[in-house]
Amino acid sequence: MKHDGTGNSNDVIQNDAGGCDDLNNVTLDLRQAIINRVQANSVQELTSVIEDSIGADERALPGLGVLFEMIWQQSSQPEQHRMVEALHEQLHHGDNPSAPTP
Repeated sequence: MKHDGTGNSNDVIQNDAGGCDDLNNVTLDLRQAIINRVQANSVQELTSVIEDSIGADERALPGLGVLFEMIWQQSSQPEQHRMVEALHEQLHHGDNPSAPTP
C-alpha cells in the first residue's frame, strides 16, 4: 500500500498489486492501512481528518467508512440507535438534495 505522498489527511491509499487477486485481502489491507495512517493522530488531528474528508473527493469515503466502523463497534446499543436515528432524520427530513419525499 502507498499514499500519494502529499502528507494531507486526504491522501489516497492505493493497492500496489495493481490487480484484484483476492478482494478480501485487499479489503483487509485497505482497512489496516487506513487505521495505521491515523492511529497515532491526536484528537485534533482526527477531527481534521474527518472534517477535511467530508464533502471531499469520493476517494475519502472508504476511510470514513473504516473510521465509522470503529466508532460503531465501540458504541453502546443506545448510541448506535441514536446514530441510526440521526441518519434516518437526515435522509428523510434534512438538507439532503437526494432525500426521498414523503
